[in-house]
Amino acid sequence: MNRLNVCVIGVGSISDFHLKSYKKNESVHLYGVYDFSLARAQEKANQYGIEKVFNSIEEFLSDPKVDAVSICTWNNTHAKYAMAALENNKHVLVEKPLSMTYEEALEIQKVAQKSNKVFQVGFVRRFATNTTILKKFIDNDTLGTIYFAKATCLRRIGNPGGWFSDKEKSGGGPLIDLGVHIIDICWYLMGRPKVKRIVGHTYHHLGNRSHIENLSFYKTADYDATKNSVEDMANALITFENGASLLVDVSYTLHAAKDELAVKLYGTNGGAELEPELKIVSEANQTIVNMHPQVDHLSFNFEHAFETEVNAFVNCCLNGKTSEAPVEDGVEIMKILEGIYESARLGKEIVYE
Repeated sequence: MNRLNVCVIGVGSISDFHLKSYKKNESVHLYGVYDFSLARAQEKANQYGIEKVFNSIEEFLSDPKVDAVSICTWNNTHAKYAMAALENNKHVLVEKPLSMTYEEALEIQKVAQKSNKVFQVGFVRRFATNTTILKKFIDNDTLGTIYFAKATCLRRIGNPGGWFSDKEKSGGGPLIDLGVHIIDICWYLMGRPKVKRIVGHTYHHLGNRSHIENLSFYKTADYDATKNSVEDMANALITFENGASLLVDVSYTLHAAKDELAVKLYGTNGGAELEPELKIVSEANQTIVNMHPQVDHLSFNFEHAFETEVNAFVNCCLNGKTSEAPVEDGVEIMKILEGIYESARLGKEIVYE
């Protein structure tokens, strides 16, 4: 197989990052696209020179020419589409989160482990330049044992509306949409420790604040100011089996002076800030030293990270390599996300045996 025939399912805004990246990869033939809106799918096909527009999921699944798929649909369809694609002999890159629930994630894992196909979860921040650089420092013991991390992603006003604000389609609000990224990147850099205890809180006070003027934010094509069933904000303390802990807070809407993104890790030999830009703290000659790498992307760069993620997926598919974001990691992150929601719902700590 000289080139990988790829299909993209779901042509919302995130799909453009996949499509652009596949288009640039000389080992890929952008073969097909599907969306429940055939008109929108045809528009994307025309834009990217895609050969085929599928009329249904069943037509896509039964086409033997499709080698691999990117799943960019609503969260509530991730599990069924991913498992169906695997069962029909296709490699799978599924956008985060892996599923709506931990139980669904375990079902996907069973199917993926029986398959000989590549399965990659869309943890795109793992493929960003600042992450890959920091991981090399961590792997070389610059930070020592990482025992604490903090992750913040706060929007003042940023509920996208549409399916993002519909719990039946999304599974939740900023925690499952934004929190999944910052939780994953901390967990990944901390060495993927198993979760032991979770205390979580969610808040539903402000809604989508559609009445706010003079401050723009991203809105989905089907934005509806009257509909919102997801949390405004969530926070959690996650403790792992090795004793390390992660403190996280995330919001769609909050009475804050500015948006905030921060990811910090602390170890026995040093510390690091991944966001808002990469910095590493260490000691040399009895002196604390701040290291500020000279690189093109000190912060997360969407287009470059997606391109690297897609290229890694294609390489795994064509050369039989193991993905850097395998299904097992998606399962553990879903366990954490569900644990935070469950702790908030019950008002108590969740403990795992």
